Parts: sequence; structure tokens; C-alpha cells
Amino acid sequence: MNVPFVDLKAQYHTLRNDIDNAMQRVIERTAFIMGDEVAQFEQAFADYCGVAYGVGVDSGTSALEMALRAHDIGEGDEVIIPANTFIASALAISYCGATPVLVDIDPDTYMMDTALVADAITERTAAIMPVHLYGHAVDMDAILALAIQHDLVVIEDASQAHGALYKGRRVGSFGHTAAFSLYPAKNLGAFGDAGVLVTDDPAIAEKLRLLRNYGSTKKYHHDMIGYNHRLDTLQAAVLCAKLPYLDAWGKARRAHAAQYAAQLADTPLVLPKSAETVSPVHHVYVVRTAWRDELQAYLKERGIGTVIHYPIPIHLQPAYAELGYEAGDFPVTERYAREILSLPMFAELTDEQIDAVVAAIEDFFMEKAMAAFDERVAVPA
Repeated sequence: MNVPFVDLKAQYHTLRNDIDNAMQRVIERTAFIMGDEVAQFEQAFADYCGVAYGVGVDSGTSALEMALRAHDIGEGDEVIIPANTFIASALAISYCGATPVLVDIDPDTYMMDTALVADAITERTAAIMPVHLYGHAVDMDAILALAIQHDLVVIEDASQAHGALYKGRRVGSFGHTAAFSLYPAKNLGAFGDAGVLVTDDPAIAEKLRLLRNYGSTKKYHHDMIGYNHRLDTLQAAVLCAKLPYLDAWGKARRAHAAQYAAQLADTPLVLPKSAETVSPVHHVYVVRTAWRDELQAYLKERGIGTVIHYPIPIHLQPAYAELGYEAGDFPVTERYAREILSLPMFAELTDEQIDAVVAAIEDFFMEKAMAAFDERVAVPA
């Protein structure tokens, strides 16, 4: 059985009428830029997260950058992020002229190791950017305590965690501002690049609206140097149609993760863990094995899609050589980058597809065990 890593067509087919009708309304009105659906989605998503304001933008990376700029973070400032994250977390900091400062990850949850954050704080630190990776959540109590102690801004990178809960509250509701990617493959995805920010601060919300739209609230009147980072109306219409289903999709993902965990428990794979305070939404289902590359190739031969999140840590990327980090500086991140593999995960995943993935993984490890046994009992010529 072929099992894709993610199947966007399956989701579209279940919502075809809702999405087609929503897009058709926009097309008939030709309200393609900042139409009514943008404001509707912004408020609906803010309500979903339990905060007051939402501001739509053109990508998750823009959302992170606009959050930093809205809090006046720039030249000379440092922002602390985990070493294990997508490079966009660091790029947004660099775009503002600030410097990313990396910390290693917790070996059990793969989230930012909050015990290491305190040692990374300097007189130049302006913000902490916890990344709710893989659909899990960071220990926000620890982050907020440090932020209060050192008077720091907290910007949540929730690009992979739409709907995840920490102590019963949705991620995005803890920091001063939170940024979400709405890339098509996310738990809540548009039909192209898109992003959204949420905040409880009315002044920050207003500044974000200015920043994303040329520094303007009235056409041809510009109060500040702004950017063209608007969320277009067609994407907002798609997101409005999808948002009511987000919790159901998160529940389905949790069920799939539980099924994987039960069926893979007796394999040598290291399975994902989440803190007891967290209810994850499993944007991806990440496993670990020292035979990662062999397993990925084996699964590919059997029509099973996988992805590595992420094979080269930020501090080992040529783009960030200037930070001065070296191999060995973040040992947990570096080891896991050699071992992590994301298995197929999407809300519409079927029991039969999961069974096929598990069977292929079991076959792989059986073949590895048989090869090792044959090697041990081989008689020298």
C-alpha cells in the first residue's frame, strides 16, 4: 500500500463544497486584497486561541518577523531560540538585525530545554522565542518566569502547534505575541503561503496591522515604515472554511499517534513523548533510530512517505557560520538530527495506512535482526 507523508487532497475532498463556495464568494466580489474574510478569520482565530486580537500576514516567517519588529527588537539585541527548529525561527531574527542565540533541547520532549535558557541570557537579550515543535508545547511556566525575572519579551513560535494545549490553555495565549504558519501542510493550512499573529495587547495589534500593510491604515497615508505582508482574501476564505474542523483534526491526529505508539511499542524505535502538562496535536509524528537513513530508504521502496525534521541543525548551516557555533555545541540536537524520522501523519490517515507503515517498519527491523544473527553464526571459511 502506498502511504503518502501527507495527503492534502483527502482533506480538500471532505470540505470541497465549503471551500469552493467560500472562494467563489471572494471571486464574485473581486475583493482579493483585505476583503471581509481577512478580518473574519483574524477574529475567529484569535477567539480560538483565547486572545483578543488576530492579524493575518502572508507567511509564518513574516509573522515571526513582524512580531519581533512590533516589539522593537533589532540591531544589538539577542533572541533565544532552540537549536532544533526550522531555520525560519532564526531567519526572522536576522531579518530584524538581531542575533539568534541557540540552546539545546530536552532529550525527552525535543522542546527547548528551559533549564538552559537562564545561562543563555545576557545584557543584550531582548526576547525568548519558544518553539512549540512537532505539535507539542514548551514548558511555558518556566519561560514566563524567566521573562518576568529579566524583563524579556516572549514571542511564541506556534507554527506547528495550532490547537495544542499547555495546562489546558491553547498555545499562542501565553506570550506577549504568538506567530503561526498557515502553510498548506500545517494542521490549519491555506492553499498557499499564509500566516497569522495573535496578541492580547491592543497597541501591538495596531502596530502589526501597520507593519503588514505599508505602515498604513488609510490608503496613501503612512504612519511608519511598513511592509507588504498582507494575508490575501482567498487564503482567508479557505482558512475560515477550515477553522471549525481544527479541533476534530487534532483529535484524529492524537488517535493516530496513540495507534502508532501501541503498534510500534515493541520495535527498537524511540517514540515521541510529551509532558503530562501538554495535549499535543501531532503536526508530525517523529521517531528516532540509529538506522534512520536505512529505514527511510526501506520505507520509500515500499511506497511510504517520510520526512526528516531537520537533518542539519541551524548552527551547522553555512548561512549561520557567522554565529561562531561548532559541531558538538548542542549535542542532543546534533545526535537527534542524525536519528529523527517523521512518519505519515494527517487527520485523514486510515487504520489500514497505519497498519501498512507499522508492518513495513517491523519487516525492516526483522531483516536487520536476521542479518545480525547470520553474521554472528557465520562459520569462517
